[in-house]
Amino acid sequence: MSKSIERFIAWRYLRSPRQEGFVAVIAWFSFLGIFLGVATLIIVMSVMNGFRHELRDRILGLNGHLTLYAQSGHEGALDLPRLSKFSGVLSVTPLLEKQGLCITHSGATGTMIRGLNPEDLKKRTLVAKNFIQGGLSRFGEANTVVVGSKFARKLGIRLGDSIKIMAAEGRHTAFGTLPRTRHFQVVGIFESGMYEYDSAFVFMPLSSAQQFFETPKVAGVEIFMKDPDRLGPIKQYLSSLQGVYFHDWQEANGHFFNAIQVQRNVMFLILTLIVLVAVFNIVSCLVMLVKDKTKDIAVLRTLGATRSMIMRVFFYTGAFIGVLGTAAGTLLGLGFSYNIEAIRQILEKMSGIELFQAEIYFLSKLPSRVDLHEVSAVVLMALGFSFIATIYPAWRASRLNPVEGLRYE
Repeated sequence: MSKSIERFIAWRYLRSPRQEGFVAVIAWFSFLGIFLGVATLIIVMSVMNGFRHELRDRILGLNGHLTLYAQSGHEGALDLPRLSKFSGVLSVTPLLEKQGLCITHSGATGTMIRGLNPEDLKKRTLVAKNFIQGGLSRFGEANTVVVGSKFARKLGIRLGDSIKIMAAEGRHTAFGTLPRTRHFQVVGIFESGMYEYDSAFVFMPLSSAQQFFETPKVAGVEIFMKDPDRLGPIKQYLSSLQGVYFHDWQEANGHFFNAIQVQRNVMFLILTLIVLVAVFNIVSCLVMLVKDKTKDIAVLRTLGATRSMIMRVFFYTGAFIGVLGTAAGTLLGLGFSYNIEAIRQILEKMSGIELFQAEIYFLSKLPSRVDLHEVSAVVLMALGFSFIATIYPAWRASRLNPVEGLRYE
């Protein structure tokens, strides 16, 4: 019964703008600060998670989870059947990767040449399902290649054109080292959405690559795992092999994920300050409220209210602001995060400004991925700050002497 009376009094204090107009204004600003801070935190974290998830999917859509290379003379260590039977391995793909120079009538540029079997390239959905010209129907024929859209645009390549590729390693003859060159026909142009691959990669059939580079033995394989985040056991096994070296997808693309993680941490820190400013407003609001309600506190004490009851009254007053602001901010943040692409399109139509350029971010849609664990952490943080902010003003109110409060009344 006493707790319901305490909550009733606390709610009445927040709903008395005529007598404590300035206090009510500060309370509203506190509510809006927590509301906007929590909503912005959830939205930004969801967008950053979306970018990380999209980047991870695109990287794993083109590369193996582990890439294993054998040094010259140790190609026998790449035992594909044995690797395929290792626990957690989904598939093992032979790979030949070399650097080269692509020459056309429009110019020349360096490229990374990747030799794959046609059936293996068809499994790379990021390439196989994103052809803007041609496709993989002829890939596998002798001297055919598929190239990225940015690479084709840079060199003026069109479907069916013949390009000249020069290997970085020359051919040793009696007359010295001669350049190794061959003409290849472009049978497909893809656009994966990753600038690094669309602008510098050339895929050719593994058999053609082996003939061109004169490497009959497979010196590299890509290993795909059922769970790309659980690579410990197989990495431990590969470390015991002689004459081989390897790297996983996180090591090869660590700069991307590190940059996203740094930005994410910085944004979280900056936006947390918004919540902290709102929390300080709660302290100011309650301190002023305690001063204005000195007579009321004294009357309650003379009527039998204990110090703990007075403390709970003002604790509930600040807690109401924190709880309502956090709840409203959470609803807005979740609603915005789940519908961010539709909201972006509406804003672009209303303003006439392109807010998210696919040419820059290489994504056709604004990504968003809500992590409920992170949302819970944000909610608990906001509530915790709000509750802590009420302790000192509530304690000051509970220590007020009734005699001092009624001396001049």
